[in-house]
Amino acid sequence: MSSGSMQTRRPGSATPRTRHRLVDRRPVRAAGPAGRAGSGARADSSAAPAPVRRLSARVSLVRTALVLTDVVAVGIAVLVVAPTGGNGVVAASVLLLGVRSAARLHRSRLRLSWFDDLPRELAALVVTMGLLLAGAMAVQQRLDTRIDVAGPVRVVLLATLLALVLRAVALSAARLLRVRWAVGEPTLIVGTGSRAVELDETMRAHPEYGLRPLGHVLSEDLDLLVERERAALAARIRAATEQHRVRVVVFACHTVDDAAVLDAAIEARRDGLDVLLLPWLSELVHDHSGVERLRSIPLLRLPADPMNRLSWRLKRLADIVVSASGLVLTSPLLLAVAVAVLVESGRPVIFRQERIGLGNKPFTVLKFRSMRPVDEREQQTQWSIASDSRVGPVGRFIRRTSFDELPQLWNILRGDMSLVGPRPERPSFVERFATEHERYTARHRVPVGLTGLAQISGLRGDTSIADRVRHDNYYIANWSLWLDAQIVVRTVRELVRRGQH
Repeated sequence: MSSGSMQTRRPGSATPRTRHRLVDRRPVRAAGPAGRAGSGARADSSAAPAPVRRLSARVSLVRTALVLTDVVAVGIAVLVVAPTGGNGVVAASVLLLGVRSAARLHRSRLRLSWFDDLPRELAALVVTMGLLLAGAMAVQQRLDTRIDVAGPVRVVLLATLLALVLRAVALSAARLLRVRWAVGEPTLIVGTGSRAVELDETMRAHPEYGLRPLGHVLSEDLDLLVERERAALAARIRAATEQHRVRVVVFACHTVDDAAVLDAAIEARRDGLDVLLLPWLSELVHDHSGVERLRSIPLLRLPADPMNRLSWRLKRLADIVVSASGLVLTSPLLLAVAVAVLVESGRPVIFRQERIGLGNKPFTVLKFRSMRPVDEREQQTQWSIASDSRVGPVGRFIRRTSFDELPQLWNILRGDMSLVGPRPERPSFVERFATEHERYTARHRVPVGLTGLAQISGLRGDTSIADRVRHDNYYIANWSLWLDAQIVVRTVRELVRRGQH
């Protein structure tokens, strides 16, 4: 499309009826649509900005540089203080790098300020020294020998000092690359109105923040769309991402239907994009670890999608180890339950049922049978069997203690499930709940689990589905290995309590 065919649109003027479209990144007062939904996003080459070097979706220039500066600082400190190495020096070096990473000193950021990280630097140093001295005292008491911590302490102090110097150099170099050589993150703004215009103008006027706006996805009429059309916004963002190599998506659309924006933000995160949100009442937002600043404009940075993180690989490794070990260690119990079920109600001992898992894909879940259904339709459509007269003493016991769920360790080992996650449901109920409860299908963006946050919060059996949905989506949004560990511990505690009654 030539520049002459582009429609002009000034802030505050009437907007064409195209519901969402990519707008070329020329000066905002002369911006217009480059194509309609369904025709593919196109940018006007005559008005395109200077070429932008897109970084890998998994690699951040700033983060990589900061990690390297810390590694170099620690390496130099070791060579200067203790060139021959030693267990204490190695342990102190690894501990320092780990604590600095946990303090988020290696995070991606818009504002490249050496001073902003000084409180984190001090906290990381204090924590490292504390852990180092505490560990040395524990080893000393256990081995009944004197541990020399002078070398490790000097390594930590010198490495921290060198890191401060090298970080100043690295941040200055990154700022220079952003300003002079246009090395930054290709950015798409989703929204209209004065705030979206302000974002666009600020990004272009201040390249030192590392955001290069390529265009807008206009979405002013999405609140009028019917449910089946709301996915169009996510589709438009994905199309623009693929065609224009977008790396960051900024949502600034407070007048748009929340469901459409939420769906689009979830999909953008799953696609590996960095997602920034312009908060409502942004003037009242206080700075904290999740808030970025584009000049005076606060932007909330969403964490990466759980399944795109390295720690998710550790979760899967833990699933394999725990499920394999569990099958071996509980094999006598599995055999005893199988015999009890066989004696009470005959074969089959294992109950197989279709459930919906990751990505709304069906799989076969395994359980010990606690009763015999009349037919296949009953087992797929009956919601609860807690008061069913066909449940015998063995069935009631294995349901109360959750022993009937133990065969799902095999589902976890196979990869159908995880140890922790939203509980899987049957297809008929998934279809029903998806129409009755917003965000129900969003639960399926991570693997389903043997236990979950909703279950340890008392949402088992015939309880509120809306509450379950909120708990499950909270779990996904706030996932961490530590949260999984808490849920496992609380699940074990709950099972012990139930077993005592």
